[in-house]
Amino acid sequence: MSFYKKLSPFYNLIFFYVTVSFILRIILLFHPITDTLFIWTDALKIFIFGFVSDVFVFILASGFLWLYLIFISNGKYLKPYGYIVFGLFITLFLYIASGKSILNEYGGELPKIGLIFVGIKTFLFGLLLFAPKHRDKIRYWLFAFVMFLFVVLILQNAISEYFFWNEFGVKYNFIAVNYLVYTNEVIGNIMESYPVIPLFSGLFIIAGIVTYFILKGSRSYIDNIPTFVEKIKISGIYLVLFGLSLLAIPFLATKENSQNIFSNELQSNGIYKFYLAFMNSELDYFKFYITLPEKEVYALLAQQINGITGESTLREIKSAAAENHKNVVLITIESYSADFMKTYGNEENITPFLDSLATQSLLFTNFYASGNRTVRGLEAVTLCIPPTAGESVVKRQDNKDKFSTASVFKAKGYNVKYLYGGDAFFDNMEDFFLGNGYDIVDKKTLLPQEITFSNVWGVCDEDMANKAIRVMNEEAKTGKPFFNHWMTVSNHRPFTYPNNKIDIAGDVKSREGGVKYTDYALNKFFTMAKKQPWFANTVFVIVSDHCASSAGKTELPVDKYRIPAMICSPGFIQPQRYTNLMSQIDIMPTLFGLLNFNYQSKFFGQDVLKSDYNPRALIGTYQDLGMIKENVLTIISPKQEVKQFKLTLLPKAGVESDFQIYYDQKPLKKERTDLVHETISYYQVASDILKKKKYQK
Repeated sequence: MSFYKKLSPFYNLIFFYVTVSFILRIILLFHPITDTLFIWTDALKIFIFGFVSDVFVFILASGFLWLYLIFISNGKYLKPYGYIVFGLFITLFLYIASGKSILNEYGGELPKIGLIFVGIKTFLFGLLLFAPKHRDKIRYWLFAFVMFLFVVLILQNAISEYFFWNEFGVKYNFIAVNYLVYTNEVIGNIMESYPVIPLFSGLFIIAGIVTYFILKGSRSYIDNIPTFVEKIKISGIYLVLFGLSLLAIPFLATKENSQNIFSNELQSNGIYKFYLAFMNSELDYFKFYITLPEKEVYALLAQQINGITGESTLREIKSAAAENHKNVVLITIESYSADFMKTYGNEENITPFLDSLATQSLLFTNFYASGNRTVRGLEAVTLCIPPTAGESVVKRQDNKDKFSTASVFKAKGYNVKYLYGGDAFFDNMEDFFLGNGYDIVDKKTLLPQEITFSNVWGVCDEDMANKAIRVMNEEAKTGKPFFNHWMTVSNHRPFTYPNNKIDIAGDVKSREGGVKYTDYALNKFFTMAKKQPWFANTVFVIVSDHCASSAGKTELPVDKYRIPAMICSPGFIQPQRYTNLMSQIDIMPTLFGLLNFNYQSKFFGQDVLKSDYNPRALIGTYQDLGMIKENVLTIISPKQEVKQFKLTLLPKAGVESDFQIYYDQKPLKKERTDLVHETISYYQVASDILKKKKYQK
């Protein structure tokens, strides 16, 4: 019986969790949004399978509790071990506080968080080490805090699940994952939408009361700390249950197979649904967005993209001139907003090289990024497809053998490579590019002597520029044309780069320094490239992956999507400005037009230099999908929502009209139904084609 009580922290918290989950299911079952009838078998599955699933999910979630409890002991404070451990804690704290730890390579708040965490651990260990007379009392209050924290998290999750159901009528999905990405916006929305202070006050009061009773039933663990043998038994039981949970939870998820969608959702466990959403990274367009009849939506898209027929985007691209198989180098620049450049009004002179190159290029002055993350930019220039709901195709399981820029180049006999200064495993890039016919040159392929500087994101842009030149020199020897896509990394937090390269020191860690150093590295790359025999036969495409910031007053602040883009090839492409509206998905089809390529295209992107191009730009987040056209921004969102904004230019003094990027976005008084339908046509067709695997090469 005494050993059974040693398990009390686990079974008391499990009992509380399944009780809260049971009450939540009752509330959601009778929620007004749950507009359906349940047969008795569905009701049984909701509560029986739901109960079992909740137990197994909590067993997995209590892993941190298990680790905390098995390390509670008096032995670790005995001499000399206690002093050795305390010394190690102090050393670790001083290491992080020095500002030269590995955490500083990541930048942001991570070093501060690490310092606070280790500082608290050091203080508490020292307190328990040097105050043995008060050790039992201190340990009890720490134990109480851990129990209170679990209770708060259980209640907080239940409240979150309720409000999510209140909004969407489902348990967690990718929108919930998206909320973690847009923390500032979400917190702001919560603060404005709900009575936060009364809500959380009530939460903490209830949590305190519940914790009091759980402590009464669980304090035997802390009053009579288990022996080493008992901890082995507890760990054995827990690990067996942990393994069983890993098998049982996915199995129980397969039992969510009712024809009644509400029944499946109520039967499911919200935490596990969140995990699945995080891993799968998809959001079903046809479940959450406004749709039109299939034939109608394809017919609408055919009016926007000349040459497509039927339920497909397949069309013939023909040129009257002979094909020109020049080498192509595509450079996507990390986090590079248009307003970094002098032409867009920046007065800090942080992009002197690109400012100069812009005057020698076909410059697209009214160009928009598809999204606000690197994988969206990579998706746009590789697949030339709108930013569909959920995660980028780059990070989805079904991301291989797509119709892509690489497939067009390969059909023309090109060597195709993706160059990246970091580890291409990050953000699933390696899986995506290998799966679509690219060879990869990343940090793993560089020799030690080829690396002069690196941080957590990879080698500096100079090192990758040097590597790129060596790669292209070798490719030129094969006699085949090459297409190389280079993704830069240096303009990314923590913004560290070699010192003594530009007039902003690398250890200052400033955004301006990151921008200017990348500009410096690109200048060095072009300086070296001009000396190579293949340079005269090469076209360079330079475009940002996304802006440096995406936050704004509206769902899609258009100035946060404006990026620079240019195509440069001295002697082949005449310097000029293209001022019509366009977006990232159009840059490569436009290049193919300049090279007079004949090919069958599935791209949603178009050659903007053709007379039949109808100017528009497609931009989006994980859930808000937008189209800019005729000075109107149309946004379609989950819950079949549609919003439209009139875009009124806010001129910036001293900036040419072609480079004005700021707009006042005010709700449109009268809906432009034609633009709503055109927006739907792009995103619904893109979602349909991907879902039916019709975008394969």
